[in-house]
Amino acid sequence: MFENLTSGRLPSLNALRAFEAVARTGRVTLAAEELHVTHSAVSRQVKGLEAALGVRLFAGPKNRLELTPAGQELAASLSAAFDQITEAVRRTRSSGEDLHIAVNASLSVKWLIPRLPRFQALHPDIRLSLSELAAHATSHRGAQAVVRIVPLSRAAEADCTPFIRNALGAVMSPEAVTRWGNDPLRAPRLAAATHPEAWPLFAEHAGVELPFARERSFAHVHFAMDAALAGLGAAVVSWPLCVSEIRNGRLVAPLGFRRSASAFALLTAPGADSRALRRFRDWLVAEGAETPAPPEGAGHADAIQPS
Repeated sequence: MFENLTSGRLPSLNALRAFEAVARTGRVTLAAEELHVTHSAVSRQVKGLEAALGVRLFAGPKNRLELTPAGQELAASLSAAFDQITEAVRRTRSSGEDLHIAVNASLSVKWLIPRLPRFQALHPDIRLSLSELAAHATSHRGAQAVVRIVPLSRAAEADCTPFIRNALGAVMSPEAVTRWGNDPLRAPRLAAATHPEAWPLFAEHAGVELPFARERSFAHVHFAMDAALAGLGAAVVSWPLCVSEIRNGRLVAPLGFRRSASAFALLTAPGADSRALRRFRDWLVAEGAETPAPPEGAGHADAIQPS
């Protein structure tokens, strides 16, 4: 296996990283987001690696890649090697502790980062770095843990620490209410490409019919929320993302919020256990407990499923 390699000569490190990310996430798109490169760049790196090794690493159609036996062997070895490199770098750094967390972009911008000064004041010796977690990824290279929405059925698993129950609401600005009335379904619909199911789910469990309308799409939930703040229409967002704006009156939720069968949670990477991570986990739980409960609308439902 891998007979095309000359003795002692390794393939490009970038190609190895690209392949390992695709193998771990299962999708070229997710690997590209994690590595902060384009989809085509990852594809080229993987194809180049296959040419250098003289074997196929993936089989199947582009939309459903499967590892070949050679790909499985290489992926397992590379994942272990990159984990060892990450741990070695962490151990050789100077005093203090490093903590790398990958976070859903919208939660990071709207909820986590505004609260981080409190964490740093409590733990000034912990050097916290954040990375963006791809929309549907459950792990991130080099991160000791990730923060994302998970089904409540995962809450009891050992690697999972839920800290806020999720709830969805259709929000709009007071200016939008003046223009379109106290009904978010009459306003222009603002949607997030990362969560296209948000509007249909909210309408279903709020017991209302979602009228046919063209949607204005944004890359992230917090972009759609900012558009709602600007008075462009109504957006469906999770309660933790808009709690400040609802409380200060910059946004309103005429139909209230509906608790879902999901929660924001910290997912710990296999083998990750450090004092810094434990401190961060405890702090997240405390901050979640301090976050007020959302206002509930009529016809409250408990069955909205996460994406």
